Amino acid sequence: MKNILLPTDFSENSWNAILYAISFFKKNQCNFYLLHISPFEGVTNGISLQSASSFFSDEEQESVAAKFENLLKKCEKLPLNPKHTFFTVHEYVFFVDSIRKQVAEKKIDFMVMGTKGATGLKEKTIGSKTGDVITKVKCPVLVIPEKATYVKPKEIAFPTDYNIFYKSRVLNTLTNILEMNCGALRIVHIAKSEKELTKLQKKNKDFLNNYLGEEITHSFHFLSNPNIEEAVQCFVESRDISLITMIAKNLNFFQRILFHPTIEKISYHITIPFLVLHE
Repeated sequence: MKNILLPTDFSENSWNAILYAISFFKKNQCNFYLLHISPFEGVTNGISLQSASSFFSDEEQESVAAKFENLLKKCEKLPLNPKHTFFTVHEYVFFVDSIRKQVAEKKIDFMVMGTKGATGLKEKTIGSKTGDVITKVKCPVLVIPEKATYVKPKEIAFPTDYNIFYKSRVLNTLTNILEMNCGALRIVHIAKSEKELTKLQKKNKDFLNNYLGEEITHSFHFLSNPNIEEAVQCFVESRDISLITMIAKNLNFFQRILFHPTIEKISYHITIPFLVLHE
């Protein structure tokens, strides 16, 4: 049984993330928790999550309940796995705190979030908050870009500089995803120029190779490019990559790839889902 958290602002983007999640976990027995967090700009830091709901009118709460009802009806029209169960949760005010609360209470295994929400207040809770969630909440997150459609991830890219040691918890989650999809892991080292790995890098690379063993199809690649985003784009296109995975601990490397693609020809950030893992 997997417990999946699906934050939603009821936008098309969050619906796309829900569709992806249902397809991604279609063969698993799952509890899907549809979570809406109502923002309220006037609340001070002294207000607790428990008392925050008193700031919202009955009309607001009834509106959210009606939107949840419509969302569940949309889900019911899909060719669902009978082992999929849906629940709705309405939280208030503090986005990251509410996410953390649900992760702990529901024993969440994965979150699935869209990267771009609607405008105004909704954008603040889904779009601009996605970065906060994936860097501050220690739970695996599938980040679904606005133009991504589900494709079974047969080829998964794993950009790394080999400078951090990957713990078993992270690698267990990754191998579980690979086994679910009979996928292959393509580990790509990107550097400005080709040079011999340091002792630490060699040690971490060897550990990764030994951990994956013969059971997990994997290969190692190197790309020389001063621009990491360009290198990732090239690799994604050359290998027909359908999912990119990274470790949040490697923050600078990870943020450059996920958050800062500024060149027009960089398109992976709007078409390719990211799996962000935490130790």
